[in-house]
Amino acid sequence: MLKFQKAQNGDEEILKNIAVRAFQDDKDKYGSFPPGINFVDWHKSQIHSGMYYKIIFKKIIIGGIRLFDKNNGHYRLGAIFISPDYQNRGIGHKAIEFIENLYPNAKKWSLDTPYQNYRNHYFYEKHGYVKVGELQPNKEDDFYLFLYEKEK
Repeated sequence: MLKFQKAQNGDEEILKNIAVRAFQDDKDKYGSFPPGINFVDWHKSQIHSGMYYKIIFKKIIIGGIRLFDKNNGHYRLGAIFISPDYQNRGIGHKAIEFIENLYPNAKKWSLDTPYQNYRNHYFYEKHGYVKVGELQPNKEDDFYLFLYEKEK
């Protein structure tokens, strides 16, 4: 059975290990992980901020969801990650449903994803997200993020 629960103290090491495995392809392709995701202290600080959820399957943590409240009904999906052992099973779809149901007052959702992560583009577009722009975090390289939004 799949469950979603707020992450709590003691989950940070497990969540970090899963995030590193889940984002390994991005690291291999772009040269780094998303900022902080490979550090236990980052996960610990995100747990304390309160909008960090763990994904549990048969009593095992298999992923995480990090959200941010941008105010006025705008929420940002900072990260969603699932262990490679559990990907392609519809869990990402259920995670999107979970967060959208958890925050019914949301008027807008936003996120970013790497420009060459075509699988993510398809996934988010399938869930109603629309590409609204691009961002080049470091002007010295050719890496871009695609910016997506979903309005209700």
